Amino acid sequence: MAMKRMLLNAVCLLPIIVDGFGGTFLPQYHRDDSRWIRLHSEAVDAESSSASDAGDGRVRIDPREAVKLFGRLAEKYIMLDASAGMCCYSGCSDCEYREPGGGYRMADQSSARPKWIPCYDRRVFASQGKEHTTRWSLEIFSDGKPVVTREQFVERVIGMKFVPPLGGPYLAASSAAIEDDSAASALFDVLAGENEKLTRHRMEKGMKSLANGEEGLTWPMFSAALGVK
Repeated sequence: MAMKRMLLNAVCLLPIIVDGFGGTFLPQYHRDDSRWIRLHSEAVDAESSSASDAGDGRVRIDPREAVKLFGRLAEKYIMLDASAGMCCYSGCSDCEYREPGGGYRMADQSSARPKWIPCYDRRVFASQGKEHTTRWSLEIFSDGKPVVTREQFVERVIGMKFVPPLGGPYLAASSAAIEDDSAASALFDVLAGENEKLTRHRMEKGMKSLANGEEGLTWPMFSAALGVK
């Protein structure tokens, strides 16, 4: 008899979730009972979290899967502002190339590890003898055509070389194989919107928008676009 009472008590400690109803049913503890308060709080939090994740309609991408994409698309070099290359960098008080925070506008930047996905396909600073064609432009639109289907986009992104980037969870190249293409497919949706195909121009424009007008997508911008939590 004592064992029976123990089992019944154990069962009563568990919340009951009923599919198809809007609410979550809990044991009939007295509302001042600390066990009721704790279980009620946990159930409501779980229900709110689930509704929030499902409500915005976005796929939730694992950070490791997102960084596999970023490390394929990001580069160590980016060209920024051609006019900034005319600065003498002598600290002139009235310099038009100074930033409000005290730094300088730069013509280009380099990083020890891939840091930016440039928001342009090709850029030329003729007066400085500099030019840069991006990896994504060369490898995603590799057949010379300015448009790709979802299948082509996913296949070509997965086929790009991975280099451990700045930002996101660290992955060695040996651990960066992509076996699930859902993250690459989600990136296509982000860039192409409701279109069945993605053009080079649309990809460039889409990344510029995701970068809030900056010249390159960094990891925080990229991961936010994919809904990485």
